[in-house]
Amino acid sequence: MPHLDAAYNLARWLTRNDSDAQDVVQDAYLRAFRAFDGLRGDVARPWLLAIVRNTSLSWLARRNHGGRDVIYDEALHGDPDSDGDAGAHPLDPETLAMRAQDRQRLDEAIARLPVPFREVLILRELQECSYEEIVQILDIPAGTVMSRLSRARARLVALLAAQ
Repeated sequence: MPHLDAAYNLARWLTRNDSDAQDVVQDAYLRAFRAFDGLRGDVARPWLLAIVRNTSLSWLARRNHGGRDVIYDEALHGDPDSDGDAGAHPLDPETLAMRAQDRQRLDEAIARLPVPFREVLILRELQECSYEEIVQILDIPAGTVMSRLSRARARLVALLAAQ
């Protein structure tokens, strides 16, 4: 309950409606209560706000099903790649197709990495875990984490260059 105001404010900014924000916060608190055993440490505020955010976004997606409000997505709405083509809009079909193709190439290359390299790369680059968190998750020394990450990146570059 100490973070109720912060939770409500976040939901209010996302839903843009007092009543909807109250519903979202109620649902989020129920989810948080059910998942309370998953809370590690005493950093409840970011954990709770992540639940509120996800609940809000799920609520908006259900409400709008293809709808009027557009949730910000960096991949779709971010600045276009600075490749000199200043006239390209990030949502034009050609750019979307190129991004999808690049993403598919990257996913395929990551999938071809050996598991020890793949897991450390995924944890660091996609899950944004710290080195210390990776050490704990994989139960390996920090030097091994750094070595595997370096090798994983080098192999990934080589795989992408070979495609």
